[in-house]
Amino acid sequence: MPATVRRRSVVGWWSPDPRGVIELDNLQVSRSLRAATRRFRLRVDTRFDEVVARCADPRRPYGWISPQMAAAYSRLHRLGWAHSVEAWTPDGRLAGGLYGLSVGGLFAGESMWHEPQPFGRDASKVALVGLVSLLRRAPRPDARLLDVQWVTPHLASLGAVPLPRPVYLARLRAAIGLAQPEWTDAAADPDV
Repeated sequence: MPATVRRRSVVGWWSPDPRGVIELDNLQVSRSLRAATRRFRLRVDTRFDEVVARCADPRRPYGWISPQMAAAYSRLHRLGWAHSVEAWTPDGRLAGGLYGLSVGGLFAGESMWHEPQPFGRDASKVALVGLVSLLRRAPRPDARLLDVQWVTPHLASLGAVPLPRPVYLARLRAAIGLAQPEWTDAAADPDV
């Protein structure tokens, strides 16, 4: 009987040019999103692994977060490099959130997720508003970099813009030398 061959999956490395970023002063908060910020309570890093697991749900299209990737992000979280911002309903349900990597003044958003309608509507966008508030409250907000990788139509509606690689790399060098932001619930309170 032939031996079973196990293939190793290859992890892709993406470095789009141009690179999608959201300038902290240019986050687009619509009237309905502003209203949604009042429907949720934001927390930071309370359910990091659950946020990653929800983002990795295999029913989501274009899934890329394997169990091995989730385990690596969990370890990075325990080491203080990965963080989540979570949107909670008043009755204590986790409705949505986002996570990413934080290196100095860089936050590289990895994925965001929200529960289906009605209670999760806009929850991931509210988490993004909270993340931007947290980054704005840190020293030197003008030099911080919120990397969203791509400028999709959804992210463009929130203010994402493309940066050519040379501009992005110069901003990245400046950002990573900054101090980490304060990863607390209070720092993520929306200031919209």
